[in-house]
Amino acid sequence: MLVPAAFALVAADELKPADFAADARSIETIVNKQYAYLDRFPGGRMPMTDKLRAEANAVSTGRELVRYSERALALLADHHAITGSSTKESRAVVPSYSDLWVERQGNAYVVEQVRADTPASQAGIHAGDRLISVDGVPMAEAVAGFWADLGTTGGGERDGYAARVLAAGRRDRPRQIIVRCGNGAPRSLTLPNLYIRDLADRPLLSAAEEGKSLVIRIHDSLGNDDTVAAFDSAMARAQPGQPIVIDLTDTASGGNTTVARGIMGWFVDTPSFYQMHRLPVEERETGIARQWVEQVLPRAGKHHRGPVTVRVGRWTGSMGEGLAIGFDAIGARVEGSRMAGLLGAIYDHRLERSGQVIKIPTERLYAVDGTPRERFVPRYSIRP
Repeated sequence: MLVPAAFALVAADELKPADFAADARSIETIVNKQYAYLDRFPGGRMPMTDKLRAEANAVSTGRELVRYSERALALLADHHAITGSSTKESRAVVPSYSDLWVERQGNAYVVEQVRADTPASQAGIHAGDRLISVDGVPMAEAVAGFWADLGTTGGGERDGYAARVLAAGRRDRPRQIIVRCGNGAPRSLTLPNLYIRDLADRPLLSAAEEGKSLVIRIHDSLGNDDTVAAFDSAMARAQPGQPIVIDLTDTASGGNTTVARGIMGWFVDTPSFYQMHRLPVEERETGIARQWVEQVLPRAGKHHRGPVTVRVGRWTGSMGEGLAIGFDAIGARVEGSRMAGLLGAIYDHRLERSGQVIKIPTERLYAVDGTPRERFVPRYSIRP
């Protein structure tokens, strides 16, 4: 079963194996035309492999097309490049359904951060622990195998990408990992994947007094328009001039600019620039560059003049990152660590024959000072 079911432009029983193969082959063309970050690759082209090209020709069903799309997009080593459909055994989407942020340091794979209130944190894994193996395979071998399976090799930041994907596991099974803290004995752990979590009753956000500050925590709800009303209700309890802390450390799944501007609108009294956009595909097609700066506007009857602090971390992703650079631009204190570093804004691209969708970064995004959003580092570093 596909999750969710792919929308087809023609009835599924009218599609032929050749249609699915054609859609599989088209992914390389779409990426080379639409992907905003081709400069990451030699020659400015998608790093397609001979192995994946051969696999594309063999795709003959909708399920096989989903699996192929996932594998093809993995070549980009970009957590923001994903498919619109999935299968029950698909790999978990990172960072939305991950709880370990892993980076390669020399020959070791080190846990940089652990997501709060997840199986990993509950198992006592801490930042600085080393990830020794996943599903019985030593990490160096597992990472090399991840890339070899796609017909290529890793290295550099690509190996961190692979390690995070492997550590997040597959959606239909628990993860078997071994971790080690310092010179301590290795610990073998079985961790459920994050797809089993029941988040139906979790509020959009929560607010509480901490000392003199009102702390508002966003619970991965920046894509829900109701979050604006919930934020307004939280701000209604703020005292004049009270310090406000906006916690974005659990906004891994991104969101939309309507919600982001609704939140930031409380803290400006004039139209203010907060994010810059660039659309490379238009320059490729016309030779004319397109770039623009987006503003946040004041909201009538909703304004707070107290100091604002924004907390971020590795599970601040996409629109959460946009909020962070926006708040930095309007003078708020942004504190924490590097964020998820998700590239650009994703657009949906529908495959012509099957109607299945791939989602890839098609706009480049920047802070108003020109810093690429994915490279933004908070001015104030705090340990997560």
